[in-house]
This record gives sequence, structure tokens and C-alpha cells, in this order.
Amino acid sequence: MEIKIINKSEHPLPQYETAHAAGMDLRASITEEITLKPLQRMLIPTGLHIELPIGYEAQIRPRSGLAYKHGISIVNAPGTIDADYRGELKVLLVNLSDTDFKILNGERIAQMVIAKHETVSWNLVEELSDTARGAGGYGHTGK
Repeated sequence: MEIKIINKSEHPLPQYETAHAAGMDLRASITEEITLKPLQRMLIPTGLHIELPIGYEAQIRPRSGLAYKHGISIVNAPGTIDADYRGELKVLLVNLSDTDFKILNGERIAQMVIAKHETVSWNLVEELSDTARGAGGYGHTGK
């Protein structure tokens, strides 16, 4: 699949780091270092603008290494970039640790997965078919 992209940053385009990776790393495009304090959240620009095909979304997800080593995550994970959005991609990072985290220009801050999705139309009915699970909710199957 080919996707149109504008890169206003000084960094390379997002790319897959391994042959079978699902996500591409996004990098911070900032003019000066940012310190993210404990429990602080901030939109971090990437300098990227994309044009997704209709029926696709870009999912913005945390990087596992940042989450594990530093407690850095994404507030609305996964974030969704819709096919009709043309603005700059920004990542809503949050520091869930108890120490400051410094973000440098070019640092890999998130990953982006391109995913197909369906558009639905609702069929309003009075009842749904029965299943073995039925209305069993959270934790209904035990530990």
C-alpha cells in the first residue's frame, strides 16, 4: 500500500524496524528538549501529515520500551488518525512514572499501525440471538 505523506521534520519517514513489524516508529519534531513531569501529559509534534485511503486508519500506540523502562504511554491509546484528517500528526504522551522524562528532537516516541476498518450501518431490532455467553460481562468466566 502506498500512502501520501508530507514530512516537515528533519527526520526520516516512519519505517518498519524489522521485516515483520506491524508498527512504524514516530519521532518527536521539536526545537528544544521537553521535560515531561510525573503524571503530566503533552501533545508532541512529529512534523508529519498523511493522506490515508478511505477505509483505513492510523493507530498511534505506545512504544513498549518507553512504557517498560520509563513509564511513558499515550493517554488515548490507541489514538486514531482518520482518513479525512490532514493536520500534523501529534502524539499525546503521558508520564506515568515518578520521575521526569526528557524528550529530545528525533526521539522515537510512539508507533503507528495502519489498519483497515469497516463502516457500519445499524439494523435496529427488538432482540438479539442467544449465545452460550449471553449477557455475561467482565470476569464472568472466572480467573
